[in-house]
Amino acid sequence: MKLNSLLISQDSASLSCLTTALTKLDIELEVCSSCASAMELLVKSQYSAVVLDFDEPGAAQVARMVRIASEERSPLVVALVTELGPVSGAFQAGTKFVLYKPLKARDVAQSLWDAKQFMCRDRRRALRDNVKVLVQIQVGGATLPALLRDLSEQGLALQAAEPLFQAQSLPLRFVLPGTAQTVRAIGEVIWADEAGRAGLFFSRLTPSSQKYLRNWFAGRHAETKDAVRVLLPPRESRRSRLLVSI
Repeated sequence: MKLNSLLISQDSASLSCLTTALTKLDIELEVCSSCASAMELLVKSQYSAVVLDFDEPGAAQVARMVRIASEERSPLVVALVTELGPVSGAFQAGTKFVLYKPLKARDVAQSLWDAKQFMCRDRRRALRDNVKVLVQIQVGGATLPALLRDLSEQGLALQAAEPLFQAQSLPLRFVLPGTAQTVRAIGEVIWADEAGRAGLFFSRLTPSSQKYLRNWFAGRHAETKDAVRVLLPPRESRRSRLLVSI
């Protein structure tokens, strides 16, 4: 499978330089000008690399989403940062390669060649789970991205980019897989761990969302997933809690 990359930036000079360098390295390129759109793409598609301009609002959130959106192997993250500007945020977000703006063609070509060798050492691709979708959660007035892991008519399990807190009541929304129908709900966090995993019980659903969920499960020709199983922490987490309590 050919190497591919997602480039998130609105800097025309950087886009031109990177497009030339990536084309010469035979790496397919998809350009995205919005961090919000980029998070949707990361859930739906698999990339060998993500080239992320940290001058874009929301870049750190995108970098965190890169880590949680892939089961086996996350894309390589290449950060674009302003020369003489701080780079700690980029490294804290899991970045392995940094390119300084304004970009210099020779430096970019060498760095991306090194990055390509890094990508080629491991070409394993995790199979995408068809029920993975992006969940938008409202926390303290801010919108945080999360990844849907399991779903029932009573609640859901998700992987957030940062830890949530038990007993929180959070507005949330997501599009049902394979449809254009948006579910809107209030979710009560009934368990959460430090890795950002959490289980939420729907304490409130709009009437249309209830109908969408009921019809979606009926259309899958299967019974609604066991709400108890969906809302429980992962087995290993339950085991560790039991050992601690003993």
